[in-house]
Amino acid sequence: MTTPLPKSTTRQLSHADYETLALFRHALRRFIVFSEAAAVAEGLAAQQHQALLAIKGMACSPTVGELAERLVVRHHSAVELTGRLVRMGLVLRLPDPSDRRRVRIALTPLAEQKLAGLSAAHLEELRVIRPLLASLLDRFDD
Repeated sequence: MTTPLPKSTTRQLSHADYETLALFRHALRRFIVFSEAAAVAEGLAAQQHQALLAIKGMACSPTVGELAERLVVRHHSAVELTGRLVRMGLVLRLPDPSDRRRVRIALTPLAEQKLAGLSAAHLEELRVIRPLLASLLDRFDD
């Protein structure tokens, strides 16, 4: 599942553009590394943490297909991920009240607890790196 590249602009990129892009990707990568380590410390793989966050962040309990879309993975990968999370006691499969053929995914209290701690740590890390990210984003306006 890849996103096509946007059409190139006519503007010639400068060394400063490349430097800013490199620094921005570096800052994002450091955040990802932080996130992966925080998830592992809670006994989760990075994708499991992302799935829990996606489920919590959606307006209502998602279907597996909706979760797959949110995680930008194939449906069968989301099915496998959901199965692992069920076995870990982190999510439940629930029948959709309006369509019994569909299954919805909901977090368990254990998942809510793990996610609350991870999310607090992530928000704090974002507060710390916000000035750097903001300054790098401001460079793109130049």
